[in-house]
Amino acid sequence: MTDLHPFIAGLPKAELHVHHVGSASPRIVAELAARHPDSKVPTDPEALADYFTFTDFAHFIEVYLSVVDLVRTPEDVRLLTFEVARDMARQNIRYAELTITPFSSTRRGIDEKAFMAAIEDARLAAETELGVILRWCFDIPGEAGLEAAEETARLAVDLRPEGLVSFGLGGPEIGVPRPQFKPYFDRAIAAGLHSVPHAGETTGPETVWDALTALRAERIGHGTSSTRDPRLLAHLAEHRIALEVCPTSNIATRAVARLDEHPLKEMVAAGVLVTINSDDPPMFGTDLNNEYAVAARLLGLDERGLAELAGNAVEASFLDPAGKARIAAEIESYTTEWLRR
Repeated sequence: MTDLHPFIAGLPKAELHVHHVGSASPRIVAELAARHPDSKVPTDPEALADYFTFTDFAHFIEVYLSVVDLVRTPEDVRLLTFEVARDMARQNIRYAELTITPFSSTRRGIDEKAFMAAIEDARLAAETELGVILRWCFDIPGEAGLEAAEETARLAVDLRPEGLVSFGLGGPEIGVPRPQFKPYFDRAIAAGLHSVPHAGETTGPETVWDALTALRAERIGHGTSSTRDPRLLAHLAEHRIALEVCPTSNIATRAVARLDEHPLKEMVAAGVLVTINSDDPPMFGTDLNNEYAVAARLLGLDERGLAELAGNAVEASFLDPAGKARIAAEIESYTTEWLRR
Protein backbone atom coordinates (compact mmCIF):
# COMPACT_ATOMS: atom_id res chain seq x y z
CA MET A 1 0.00 0.00 0.00
CA THR A 2 1.25 3.49 -0.89
CA ASP A 3 2.65 5.52 2.00
CA LEU A 4 0.48 8.63 1.91
CA HIS A 5 2.28 10.53 4.66
CA PRO A 6 4.65 12.42 2.32
CA PHE A 7 1.73 13.50 0.14
CA ILE A 8 -0.29 14.60 3.17
CA ALA A 9 2.64 16.56 4.60
CA GLY A 10 2.82 18.76 1.52
CA LEU A 11 -0.91 18.99 0.84
CA PRO A 12 -2.29 22.53 1.30
CA LYS A 13 -5.02 22.30 3.93
CA ALA A 14 -7.65 24.23 5.84
CA GLU A 15 -8.76 23.39 9.37
CA LEU A 16 -12.13 24.33 10.80
CA HIS A 17 -12.32 22.68 14.22
CA VAL A 18 -9.27 23.35 16.35
CA HIS A 19 -9.15 24.96 19.76
CA HIS A 20 -6.89 27.82 20.76
CA VAL A 21 -5.66 26.62 24.15
CA GLY A 22 -6.03 22.99 23.11
CA SER A 23 -3.47 23.57 20.35
CA ALA A 24 -0.69 24.59 22.73
CA SER A 25 2.31 22.35 22.09
CA PRO A 26 4.03 20.63 25.03
CA ARG A 27 6.86 23.17 24.70
CA ILE A 28 4.46 26.09 25.02
CA VAL A 29 2.41 24.48 27.80
CA ALA A 30 5.61 23.80 29.74
CA GLU A 31 6.77 27.39 29.21
CA LEU A 32 3.44 28.76 30.42
CA ALA A 33 3.49 26.39 33.41
CA ALA A 34 6.96 27.64 34.31
CA ARG A 35 5.68 31.22 34.18
CA HIS A 36 2.89 30.30 36.60
CA PRO A 37 4.39 27.84 39.14
CA ASP A 38 1.24 27.69 41.26
CA SER A 39 -0.34 25.51 38.54
CA LYS A 40 -0.51 21.71 38.81
CA VAL A 41 0.37 21.37 35.11
CA PRO A 42 3.81 19.74 34.65
CA THR A 43 6.67 21.95 33.47
CA ASP A 44 8.42 18.97 31.87
CA PRO A 45 7.23 18.47 28.26
CA GLU A 46 7.74 14.70 28.56
CA ALA A 47 5.57 14.51 31.68
CA LEU A 48 2.76 16.17 29.76
CA ALA A 49 2.19 12.95 27.77
CA ASP A 50 0.97 11.24 30.95
CA TYR A 51 -0.91 14.33 32.06
CA PHE A 52 -2.77 14.35 28.73
CA THR A 53 -4.07 10.78 29.13
CA PHE A 54 -7.81 10.99 29.74
CA THR A 55 -10.10 8.55 31.50
CA ASP A 56 -13.29 10.06 30.03
CA PHE A 57 -14.71 13.29 28.65
CA ALA A 58 -15.19 14.83 32.11
CA HIS A 59 -11.51 14.20 32.90
CA PHE A 60 -10.52 15.76 29.58
CA ILE A 61 -12.47 18.92 30.48
CA GLU A 62 -10.76 19.04 33.88
CA VAL A 63 -7.29 18.81 32.32
CA TYR A 64 -8.21 21.24 29.55
CA LEU A 65 -9.32 23.87 32.05
CA SER A 66 -6.07 23.49 34.00
CA VAL A 67 -4.21 24.47 30.82
CA VAL A 68 -6.64 27.33 30.19
CA ASP A 69 -5.64 28.62 33.63
CA LEU A 70 -2.06 29.04 32.40
CA VAL A 71 -3.10 31.80 30.00
CA ARG A 72 -3.23 34.76 32.35
CA THR A 73 -1.77 37.79 30.57
CA PRO A 74 -2.04 39.37 27.11
CA GLU A 75 1.55 38.29 26.54
CA ASP A 76 0.55 34.67 27.24
CA VAL A 77 -2.32 35.02 24.75
CA ARG A 78 -0.10 36.46 22.03
CA LEU A 79 2.61 33.82 22.53
CA LEU A 80 0.12 30.96 22.42
CA THR A 81 -1.69 32.26 19.34
CA PHE A 82 1.39 32.86 17.23
CA GLU A 83 3.00 29.55 18.21
CA VAL A 84 -0.19 27.69 17.24
CA ALA A 85 0.07 29.34 13.82
CA ARG A 86 3.72 28.32 13.59
CA ASP A 87 2.78 24.68 14.15
CA MET A 88 0.08 25.03 11.49
CA ALA A 89 2.54 26.44 8.98
CA ARG A 90 4.77 23.38 9.44
CA GLN A 91 1.82 21.24 8.30
CA ASN A 92 1.03 23.37 5.25
CA ILE A 93 -2.21 24.58 6.79
CA ARG A 94 -3.08 27.65 4.74
CA TYR A 95 -6.23 28.68 6.58
CA ALA A 96 -7.68 27.90 10.00
CA GLU A 97 -10.71 28.92 12.00
CA LEU A 98 -9.41 28.80 15.53
CA THR A 99 -11.99 28.33 18.30
CA ILE A 100 -11.29 30.78 21.10
CA THR A 101 -13.08 30.98 24.46
CA PRO A 102 -12.60 34.61 25.50
CA PHE A 103 -14.73 34.20 28.64
CA SER A 104 -12.08 31.86 30.07
CA SER A 105 -9.51 34.65 29.80
CA THR A 106 -11.55 37.71 30.72
CA ARG A 107 -12.92 36.05 33.86
CA ARG A 108 -9.33 35.36 34.91
CA GLY A 109 -8.58 39.06 34.80
CA ILE A 110 -7.20 39.66 31.31
CA ASP A 111 -8.46 43.00 30.05
CA GLU A 112 -10.90 42.32 27.23
CA LYS A 113 -9.47 44.95 24.87
CA ALA A 114 -5.93 43.74 25.54
CA PHE A 115 -7.09 40.19 24.81
CA MET A 116 -8.54 41.24 21.44
CA ALA A 117 -5.38 43.19 20.61
CA ALA A 118 -3.20 40.18 21.45
CA ILE A 119 -5.03 37.72 19.19
CA GLU A 120 -5.25 40.25 16.37
CA ASP A 121 -1.54 41.08 16.60
CA ALA A 122 -0.75 37.37 16.40
CA ARG A 123 -3.19 36.90 13.49
CA LEU A 124 -1.60 39.65 11.41
CA ALA A 125 1.91 38.40 12.19
CA ALA A 126 0.94 34.81 11.30
CA GLU A 127 -0.31 35.88 7.88
CA THR A 128 2.68 38.12 7.16
CA GLU A 129 5.46 35.95 8.57
CA LEU A 130 4.08 32.42 8.21
CA GLY A 131 1.55 32.59 5.37
CA VAL A 132 -1.20 31.22 7.62
CA ILE A 133 -4.59 32.93 7.46
CA LEU A 134 -6.33 32.79 10.84
CA ARG A 135 -9.95 33.53 11.61
CA TRP A 136 -11.71 33.26 14.95
CA CYS A 137 -14.73 31.41 16.31
CA PHE A 138 -15.70 32.74 19.76
CA ASP A 139 -17.35 29.93 21.67
CA ILE A 140 -19.41 29.70 24.81
CA PRO A 141 -18.00 27.30 27.43
CA GLY A 142 -21.28 25.49 28.02
CA GLU A 143 -20.35 24.26 31.47
CA ALA A 144 -20.14 27.91 32.67
CA GLY A 145 -23.80 28.53 31.93
CA LEU A 146 -25.74 31.55 30.72
CA GLU A 147 -23.41 34.06 32.38
CA ALA A 148 -20.68 32.85 30.03
CA ALA A 149 -23.10 32.94 27.09
CA GLU A 150 -24.03 36.55 27.82
CA GLU A 151 -20.39 37.60 28.17
CA THR A 152 -19.28 35.75 25.03
CA ALA A 153 -22.06 37.28 22.97
CA ARG A 154 -21.20 40.76 24.27
CA LEU A 155 -17.51 40.34 23.48
CA ALA A 156 -18.29 38.95 20.03
CA VAL A 157 -20.79 41.62 19.04
CA ASP A 158 -19.60 44.74 20.86
CA LEU A 159 -15.83 44.23 20.68
CA ARG A 160 -15.79 42.20 17.48
CA PRO A 161 -12.19 41.80 16.30
CA GLU A 162 -11.52 41.91 12.58
CA GLY A 163 -10.74 38.19 12.35
CA LEU A 164 -13.96 36.98 14.00
CA VAL A 165 -16.23 35.02 11.64
CA SER A 166 -18.31 32.65 13.78
CA PHE A 167 -19.96 31.89 17.10
CA GLY A 168 -19.82 28.50 18.79
CA LEU A 169 -20.66 26.41 21.83
CA GLY A 170 -18.25 23.94 23.41
CA GLY A 171 -17.71 22.03 26.63
CA PRO A 172 -19.83 19.13 27.93
CA GLU A 173 -23.08 18.27 26.17
CA ILE A 174 -24.60 16.10 28.90
CA GLY A 175 -26.67 18.34 31.16
CA VAL A 176 -26.08 21.37 28.92
CA PRO A 177 -29.05 21.53 26.53
CA ARG A 178 -28.47 23.51 23.34
CA PRO A 179 -31.80 25.42 23.15
CA GLN A 180 -31.04 27.55 26.24
CA PHE A 181 -28.36 29.34 24.21
CA LYS A 182 -30.72 30.41 21.43
CA PRO A 183 -30.93 34.12 22.40
CA TYR A 184 -27.16 34.45 22.31
CA PHE A 185 -26.81 32.74 18.95
CA ASP A 186 -29.64 34.90 17.62
CA ARG A 187 -27.70 37.99 18.67
CA ALA A 188 -24.49 36.76 17.08
CA ILE A 189 -26.20 35.74 13.85
CA ALA A 190 -27.92 39.14 13.65
CA ALA A 191 -24.46 40.71 13.86
CA GLY A 192 -23.33 38.68 10.85
CA LEU A 193 -21.54 35.81 12.56
CA HIS A 194 -21.91 32.18 11.48
CA SER A 195 -23.29 29.51 13.84
CA VAL A 196 -20.98 26.54 14.53
CA PRO A 197 -21.90 24.78 17.80
CA HIS A 198 -20.56 21.46 19.02
CA ALA A 199 -23.30 18.81 19.06
CA GLY A 200 -23.76 15.06 19.04
CA GLU A 201 -20.30 14.16 20.29
CA THR A 202 -21.18 12.59 23.64
CA THR A 203 -24.97 12.71 23.27
CA GLY A 204 -27.38 11.45 20.63
CA PRO A 205 -28.62 12.89 17.34
CA GLU A 206 -31.32 14.86 19.13
CA THR A 207 -28.58 17.28 20.24
CA VAL A 208 -27.63 17.84 16.61
CA TRP A 209 -31.26 18.54 15.77
CA ASP A 210 -31.35 21.07 18.63
CA ALA A 211 -28.26 22.76 17.24
CA LEU A 212 -29.85 22.96 13.80
CA THR A 213 -33.28 24.16 14.88
CA ALA A 214 -32.57 26.31 17.96
CA LEU A 215 -29.09 27.59 17.11
CA ARG A 216 -29.40 27.63 13.30
CA ALA A 217 -26.09 25.76 12.94
CA GLU A 218 -24.30 26.12 9.59
CA ARG A 219 -21.73 23.50 10.54
CA ILE A 220 -21.71 20.97 13.36
CA GLY A 221 -18.74 20.40 15.64
CA HIS A 222 -18.22 16.62 15.74
CA GLY A 223 -21.77 15.37 15.11
CA THR A 224 -20.51 11.86 15.78
CA SER A 225 -23.90 10.44 16.70
CA SER A 226 -25.60 11.74 13.54
CA THR A 227 -25.27 8.32 11.92
CA ARG A 228 -27.84 6.97 14.39
CA ASP A 229 -30.58 8.97 12.63
CA PRO A 230 -30.97 8.40 8.87
CA ARG A 231 -33.30 11.38 8.58
CA LEU A 232 -30.68 13.62 10.16
CA LEU A 233 -27.99 12.34 7.79
CA ALA A 234 -30.26 13.04 4.84
CA HIS A 235 -30.94 16.55 6.12
CA LEU A 236 -27.23 17.29 6.57
CA ALA A 237 -26.44 15.98 3.11
CA GLU A 238 -29.27 17.83 1.39
CA HIS A 239 -28.40 21.18 2.95
CA ARG A 240 -24.60 20.75 2.72
CA ILE A 241 -24.24 21.28 6.46
CA ALA A 242 -20.72 20.08 7.13
CA LEU A 243 -19.62 17.92 10.02
CA GLU A 244 -16.30 18.85 11.62
CA VAL A 245 -14.96 15.35 12.25
CA CYS A 246 -12.05 14.79 14.66
CA PRO A 247 -11.31 11.03 14.73
CA THR A 248 -8.44 10.83 17.22
CA SER A 249 -10.18 13.25 19.58
CA ASN A 250 -13.27 11.04 19.60
CA ILE A 251 -11.17 8.06 20.69
CA ALA A 252 -9.19 10.04 23.30
CA THR A 253 -12.33 11.37 24.98
CA ARG A 254 -14.05 7.96 24.71
CA ALA A 255 -16.82 9.42 22.55
CA VAL A 256 -16.05 6.50 20.20
CA ALA A 257 -14.74 3.25 21.68
CA ARG A 258 -12.35 2.19 18.91
CA LEU A 259 -11.09 3.71 15.69
CA ASP A 260 -12.51 0.93 13.55
CA GLU A 261 -15.95 1.81 14.99
CA HIS A 262 -15.72 5.47 13.99
CA PRO A 263 -18.79 6.52 11.96
CA LEU A 264 -16.82 8.59 9.42
CA LYS A 265 -17.41 6.07 6.63
CA GLU A 266 -21.16 6.07 7.25
CA MET A 267 -21.22 9.88 7.11
CA VAL A 268 -19.45 9.91 3.75
CA ALA A 269 -21.63 7.09 2.38
CA ALA A 270 -24.70 9.17 3.23
CA GLY A 271 -23.38 12.06 1.17
CA VAL A 272 -22.63 14.33 4.12
CA LEU A 273 -19.98 17.01 3.62
CA VAL A 274 -17.26 16.02 6.08
CA THR A 275 -14.14 17.90 7.06
CA ILE A 276 -11.18 16.46 8.94
CA ASN A 277 -9.81 18.29 11.96
CA SER A 278 -7.50 17.83 14.95
CA ASP A 279 -9.56 19.49 17.76
CA ASP A 280 -6.92 19.72 20.56
CA PRO A 281 -3.95 18.16 18.78
CA PRO A 282 -1.09 18.09 21.33
CA MET A 283 -3.48 16.94 24.06
CA PHE A 284 -4.51 14.01 21.87
CA GLY A 285 -1.02 13.25 20.54
CA THR A 286 -1.97 14.12 17.00
CA ASP A 287 -1.94 16.87 14.37
CA LEU A 288 -3.89 17.57 11.21
CA ASN A 289 -1.50 15.58 9.02
CA ASN A 290 -2.05 12.53 11.21
CA GLU A 291 -5.83 13.02 11.09
CA TYR A 292 -5.70 12.95 7.30
CA ALA A 293 -3.74 9.70 7.46
CA VAL A 294 -6.36 8.26 9.83
CA ALA A 295 -9.14 9.35 7.49
CA ALA A 296 -7.33 7.79 4.53
CA ARG A 297 -7.26 4.44 6.36
CA LEU A 298 -10.89 4.63 7.47
CA LEU A 299 -12.15 5.64 4.02
CA GLY A 300 -9.66 3.79 1.80
CA LEU A 301 -8.51 6.99 0.10
CA ASP A 302 -5.69 7.60 -2.37
CA GLU A 303 -4.03 10.94 -3.11
CA ARG A 304 -6.94 12.23 -5.18
CA GLY A 305 -9.40 11.26 -2.44
CA LEU A 306 -7.33 13.10 0.15
CA ALA A 307 -7.23 16.16 -2.08
CA GLU A 308 -11.03 16.07 -2.29
CA LEU A 309 -11.19 15.83 1.50
CA ALA A 310 -8.96 18.90 1.75
CA GLY A 311 -11.28 20.64 -0.70
CA ASN A 312 -14.24 19.90 1.57
CA ALA A 313 -12.71 22.02 4.33
CA VAL A 314 -12.14 24.88 1.92
CA GLU A 315 -15.74 24.65 0.70
CA ALA A 316 -17.17 24.55 4.23
CA SER A 317 -14.99 27.39 5.49
CA PHE A 318 -16.02 31.01 5.97
CA LEU A 319 -13.12 32.31 3.95
CA ASP A 320 -14.00 34.82 1.24
CA PRO A 321 -14.62 33.44 -2.30
CA ALA A 322 -11.28 34.66 -3.66
CA GLY A 323 -9.43 33.04 -0.78
CA LYS A 324 -11.31 29.78 -1.26
CA ALA A 325 -10.50 29.76 -4.96
CA ARG A 326 -6.83 30.39 -4.27
CA ILE A 327 -6.45 27.50 -1.81
CA ALA A 328 -8.55 25.16 -3.97
CA ALA A 329 -6.24 25.95 -6.90
CA GLU A 330 -3.20 25.22 -4.69
CA ILE A 331 -4.65 21.84 -3.73
CA GLU A 332 -5.35 20.94 -7.36
CA SER A 333 -1.94 22.11 -8.59
CA TYR A 334 -0.10 20.26 -5.82
CA THR A 335 -2.04 17.04 -6.42
CA THR A 336 -1.59 17.17 -10.19
CA GLU A 337 2.15 17.69 -9.87
CA TRP A 338 2.43 14.90 -7.29
CA LEU A 339 0.64 12.38 -9.46
CA ARG A 340 2.91 13.21 -12.40
CA ARG A 341 6.00 12.04 -10.48
